[in-house]
Amino acid sequence: MLIAILGIIILIVGMVLKRSPEPGSHFAGIINTVGIVIVLLGLALSSVKIIDPGRVGVQVLFGKVQDNILESGLHIINPAVEVTTFSIQTENYTMSAKDSEGAVPGDDAIRVLSSDGLEVTIDLSVLYRLNPNKAPYMLQNIGEHYEDKIVRPVTRTAIRDNAVNYQAVDLYSIKREEFQYKINKTITDNFAKNGLEVQQILVRNISLPASVKASIESKINAEQDAQKMQFVLQKERQEADRKRVEAQGIADYQKIISQGLTEQQLQYQTILAQKEIALSPNTKIIIMGAGKGTPIMLSEK
Repeated sequence: MLIAILGIIILIVGMVLKRSPEPGSHFAGIINTVGIVIVLLGLALSSVKIIDPGRVGVQVLFGKVQDNILESGLHIINPAVEVTTFSIQTENYTMSAKDSEGAVPGDDAIRVLSSDGLEVTIDLSVLYRLNPNKAPYMLQNIGEHYEDKIVRPVTRTAIRDNAVNYQAVDLYSIKREEFQYKINKTITDNFAKNGLEVQQILVRNISLPASVKASIESKINAEQDAQKMQFVLQKERQEADRKRVEAQGIADYQKIISQGLTEQQLQYQTILAQKEIALSPNTKIIIMGAGKGTPIMLSEK
């Protein structure tokens, strides 16, 4: 459009020179021709608009936002129309305690108060995109910098409003998924009202106060010690059961043996033993006495 305006200026200069009696007026025709060419070139260039991939264009004619959008590609438009482009790709807005990770330099983590009055620090990433059909609405009502006007304040408010319903330890452990589901729903509903679509919300980190961390670690260590003691007690019970079974087996064996042996069997076993001793080549055995009393054995080498 600026080229066309330049051409109009040149054309006006040519027309002034043509009417002037001053020397050089004979160049007016050439100047007019150049001006007309530049005007036509400017209009031609202003009528052509290329929208890059992943973006859409919103047309504004004399301050009025047009409802129809320009998708990626080549378009022939009214030269008087101004086009503002918006990204429709997935965007990442991160709020983190680390300087190099967040969208805002420095510590940008979200600090909230839990239901038990403790301060919890939360790192969060929001993945979202602009609904292409809502781009004219965005330009008309919010503007190009919707990250600072919608994404950031809505997200931080949703975190604070939901975190106040949970205890700090629950946010860190058993209620973390429930908390993430609730903030996801809150942020999604609010974004949708402003033409934004939530792709994913990531609770990257939840940091508790040092005193709470120490309490949790102490509790975990106590639970581990209790589990270890349960294992030791179970092992001792199993060993006691094993010894009890072994003792019962020995007792049963002795009972069976005592009930099965008679006096005649014992005498018979004694005779066999004496016979083996008497037949030994190394010792001479003289057995004296018989009957129920203990025999007297004299040995001679």
